[in-house]
Amino acid sequence: MPKPAALAFGQVSVLHAVADGNRFGFEIMDATGLTSGSVYPTLDKLESLGYLVSHWEDVKKARRDKRPPRRYFDLTPEGAAVLADALKRYKNLKPVSLAPWRIRPSEA
Repeated sequence: MPKPAALAFGQVSVLHAVADGNRFGFEIMDATGLTSGSVYPTLDKLESLGYLVSHWEDVKKARRDKRPPRRYFDLTPEGAAVLADALKRYKNLKPVSLAPWRIRPSEA
C-alpha cells in the first residue's frame, strides 16, 4: 500500500488539537487559531481519509445546556500514526501523547 501524501500544516494542527483533547469545532478553532472556514472542511477531509471519526452528541443534552448539538471528533489509530509522523517534521508543535490510540514507537 502506498504511503499517504504528507498533510499540510493546518491539517496536522487539527489532528494535533484533537489528540490534545479538543474534540469539537470551537475548541479546535481556539486551539489552532484557524477559522471555521478552515477547520470544518479540514475535519471533514480528515474523517474521509480515516484519520478521525465523529459522532453527534445527544440532542437532549445540548438543549439542556441551551446550545446546538456538538459534533465530537476522535483520532483513529491511522490518524495517530499520521500525526506521529508529522510531528517529526513540524517541531514547533508541542509533544502530545498518542498512547490512548495504542501507537507504539515502532509503528510511528
